[in-house]
Amino acid sequence: MRLHHVQVACPPGGEDGARRFYADGLGLTEVDKPADLAARGGCWFRAYDDAGAVSAELHVGVEDPFAPARKAHPAFVVDELEVVAGRLRGLGFEVDESQRDSFPGHVRLHAVDAHGNRVEVLAAAAGPGREGT
Repeated sequence: MRLHHVQVACPPGGEDGARRFYADGLGLTEVDKPADLAARGGCWFRAYDDAGAVSAELHVGVEDPFAPARKAHPAFVVDELEVVAGRLRGLGFEVDESQRDSFPGHVRLHAVDAHGNRVEVLAAAAGPGREGT
């Protein structure tokens, strides 16, 4: 078994805010939704590994009425946590590093996307045999 994708929600018309956070902030690549699903709104994003295979996929779906996910969240592993944190802050997104060292083997942050959904971003912690983040 493997995970195919994770879905978060946005309000109607919230796609541009999702693009700012997930593409511009996190660095995911937006991909076209299948034609039969495009009319529902929302947007899809992917990350690719060095070989070009999909390593993560996130779908942003439209919900009406909308309520942000403040506890449930996707978590993405990145190579350079500080670079992502800086990009998110530069775009005006809230970044919380208060739990930075609370996940064994990783450093992490929590951010809030354009619609109030919680997102976790992790990187391998520096240590013997590991490069710094």
